[in-house]
Amino acid sequence: MKVRHHAIAAIRDFFNSRGFLNMDTPILTPNACEGTSTLFETDYFGDTAYLSQSGQLYNEATAAAFGKVYCFGPTFRAEKSKTRRHLTEFWMVEPEVAFATLDDIMDLAEEFFEYVVGRCLEACGTELRDVLERDTAPLEKIRRPFARLHYAEAVEYLKRKGAAIEWGTDFGGADETLIGEYAETPVLVHHYPTQVKAFYMQPDPEDPRYCQSVDLLAPEGYGEMIGGGERIHDLRLLREKIQEPGLPEQAFDWYCDLRRYGSVPHAGFGLGLERTVGYVCGLKHLREAIPFPRLLNRLSP
Repeated sequence: MKVRHHAIAAIRDFFNSRGFLNMDTPILTPNACEGTSTLFETDYFGDTAYLSQSGQLYNEATAAAFGKVYCFGPTFRAEKSKTRRHLTEFWMVEPEVAFATLDDIMDLAEEFFEYVVGRCLEACGTELRDVLERDTAPLEKIRRPFARLHYAEAVEYLKRKGAAIEWGTDFGGADETLIGEYAETPVLVHHYPTQVKAFYMQPDPEDPRYCQSVDLLAPEGYGEMIGGGERIHDLRLLREKIQEPGLPEQAFDWYCDLRRYGSVPHAGFGLGLERTVGYVCGLKHLREAIPFPRLLNRLSP
């Protein structure tokens, strides 16, 4: 919990010192952000509302006003998952930057992750080494530049490692663990297939089979820490992407309005606090990274 405290302080200090404004986004929302199958639904005075999966869509609006923003708060995923990498309720920080490209946001993710890990080491080195018995040598190697792999390169690497994966599928936990062995630093895997990412991801102009997305995968089997990318800023294309999976168009009218009279390229990412704390502390399960974890079969205390 001490490491968690200092990670939170580092996250806020990083963005506050770089001209970002903290924007609090709604927890009750009328629509999905990531996927319709992982929502907690609730009655909202006769209408249907959902617990937020992400503040990103709202921060695309605030980034258009203020340039550089972030939100930091609880998010909820109704995945019926029992893996050590999942919680039902977790905290996430999400920066969003106007006039930013995929390359810009990858550079920001590198600088940010290096900073947070470094601050935790500086503030809690004794607790990590002597109390948690964490080998801090790998953490001391979290220095830029990080390794970078195009999705297609990552698939070929996995095949050489013996993984049963084909182009066009997302990476599972075992795949992320293998990619984490690619380098001593985290690995930025970019340009995932459009079909495995959220509807709002900007297609690659040179090959629309891919989108301008990135995941930061940590070493030592800890997998994804950051996920993000460049957002679609063209209204026509965004409407097509909303219609393809059959999402409720009316719920996204306000989101589309952000592009209706002109927009700008913009990009952002999300970092899960518990995954970051779990990685820094060398924890076996995310439930140890939050005081009162919410899991598939745990709602109390």
